[in-house]
Formats: sequence, structure tokens, C-alpha cells
Amino acid sequence: GGRLMRAFESPSGVPYARVSLRAEGGRGPSNPAWTGKSAALAEVGTLQLEFRRLTELTGKREYADKALRVFDVLGNLQKEREGGLFPVYLANQKQPPVFKGNHYSLGALGDSAYEYFLKVWLQGGRKEAKYRDMYDKAMQGVHDLLIQKSVPSGLTYVAERNGDSLIHRMDHLVCYLGGLLALGAHTHPEGLDSPTAKRDMKTGQAMAYTCYQMYARMPTGLAPEYVDFVPHDKEHDFIAGDNSYILRPEALETFYILHQLTGDPVYREWGWDVFQAIEANCRTDAGYGSSSNVEAIGRAPDDRMESFFLAETLKYLYLLMGPDSEVDILRKHVFNTEAHILLTAKDSGSLNVVPKK
Repeated sequence: GGRLMRAFESPSGVPYARVSLRAEGGRGPSNPAWTGKSAALAEVGTLQLEFRRLTELTGKREYADKALRVFDVLGNLQKEREGGLFPVYLANQKQPPVFKGNHYSLGALGDSAYEYFLKVWLQGGRKEAKYRDMYDKAMQGVHDLLIQKSVPSGLTYVAERNGDSLIHRMDHLVCYLGGLLALGAHTHPEGLDSPTAKRDMKTGQAMAYTCYQMYARMPTGLAPEYVDFVPHDKEHDFIAGDNSYILRPEALETFYILHQLTGDPVYREWGWDVFQAIEANCRTDAGYGSSSNVEAIGRAPDDRMESFFLAETLKYLYLLMGPDSEVDILRKHVFNTEAHILLTAKDSGSLNVVPKK
């Protein structure tokens, strides 16, 4: 933890993407060249749950303070922007930091920051309204600027945005959003019957159905890495943009959360369909491999298994199918973005997860 703290040694306090873990020497913290030497929104906004947990375990307040200061910075920047959303790149070498470009995405480079706005609020016992406010403003922006309906079936999807132009593409990564919206609706401060909660629950369930269709409409039953929606095609709602399936968990995460919150067996049925497709197309004698083409039946899996398949995909499948889980996502537990289960402040036995005022 102490060595990772070097990442926060930027002029803005927003962490760099890379840091040397050597006790002495080594390169200083930096951002990679492929990001234009900028920080990525998802990276700087996906540390807070873990660093608060580290504070709880060690009693060292600086872990939580440094990580949560990033949310304070983002919160101030959010007040200056219309729509509540953030471009995916942030120049953290400047004070104050500034966003670079106008590319908005709930998928790669942006996704889990929005997830953590809600989950940090949950982790802290729902006491820190500013984090919930950041989440609600962002979800309002998603509905105002990114939510679209496909032709001809009217599937709900989340587009990307580059300046004023929409990009009608959705990553599999975005499938986490269905579960997140449902979780946000069920924990809304004004209750599940409030207009915003009803809207978010409806969108979350619609997103889950779209993500299931990304699997069901492919010959192998596996979803592509991303799909392109074709607004003017009257025959196809979407086509595979990247044919590969690398054992991703996000759709199953949403099915699990919605099953927990609603008890509707359809989410378990969808999960079983996905599991059967994985078994049929990805299983090997030694483990499971990615599929290089979800539209080609009978291909051997690639000789590669991402670690998140074990940490997330199979975990969400197990929890989705298991009837006796003690996990309580409304009252006791919160999942981090890699599906590790943390206790909320009310049940952690420690106040260290709640920052100083």
C-alpha cells in the first residue's frame, strides 16, 4: 500500500497510471504514451473502495484520504460540466487537472468510475451524500445524452459520444450498467417508488435484456466484445463489431444483481444459457479459453484465459445459481469492480471506512 501511494504524487493529487514498486530507485510514476500521457477516468476512479478497506485494516487514514480526494476533484469538475458525464482522459499533471478531448464512454476507460460513485456511497453506510449526488448526476446524463433505442426491436443501449456526435456502439463492458442502475434504484434515498428510481430500474432491466440478446443472437451463444447498432437497418438491431469473446463477466454481473433484487427466475435462465455456451465453445482439458469468433461454430478456443474469468465470471454464475448465498447487496455487502466482496460501514465493525469531515 505504501509503495502504491507514490502514484498519487502528481500536481493535482489524481494518481498516475504507473508506479514502480521498488523499495528504492526505479522510474517515477507516469502515464502511458498511448493515453497521450493522460490519466484514464476508470483508473483514477476505481481505487476508492480498496483504499478505504486498506485504511480499515491498517488504521492509516492516508490511504482513504488520498483516494477519496480524487472524488472531490471529480465532483468539482462535474459541477462545471453539463450533463454530469466526464471525458475518458484527464490531464492530471496540471493543477487543477483538466479533461482532454470530448470522448464520453460508459465502456472502456470510463466504466468503473461511475460504478464507484454509487458503491463508495454504499460502502460508507449511505452517509456521504456527495457521492450519491455524483452518481445521480451522471445517470441523469446517461439518460439525457447516451441512452438510445435500436431499430427494429427497440432494444435499449448506451451509445458513446465524441463531442456532439453519437457513436452507436456498445462494449460488452457496458453490460455492468444494468445491474448498477437497479442497485441504485433499490437504494435511492427517496425510495424505489420515486420517479428517478423507477426510471433507473426500467432502464436497468431493459439493458439486461439487450445484453442477453448480444449472446442469444450469435451462432455460438457467446457475445462479441462490442456490437455496432445500425440505426437505419430495418432487419438487424446490431452487428458484431469485434467478434471475440474473452470470457467477460459484465452481463452475468447484471443478471445476478437483478435476480437478487427481483427474484425473477428469467435472469437465472439467461445465466444458464450463457454458461452452456461457454461450456460448448470455450472449455478445454486444462481450463477455458477465449473465443476468437462468436459467429463461427466449432472453432477451438484460444490458448488464453483471462484471470477475471475465475474471479468474476464464474463467481457471478455460482452466486446466480446458488440458492443459499449469505451475500446481501442491499444491507451488508458491496462488490468491487473485480467482484471482491467488501462489508459496508454498518457491518464492518470499524468507522475508518468513513472519511473525516
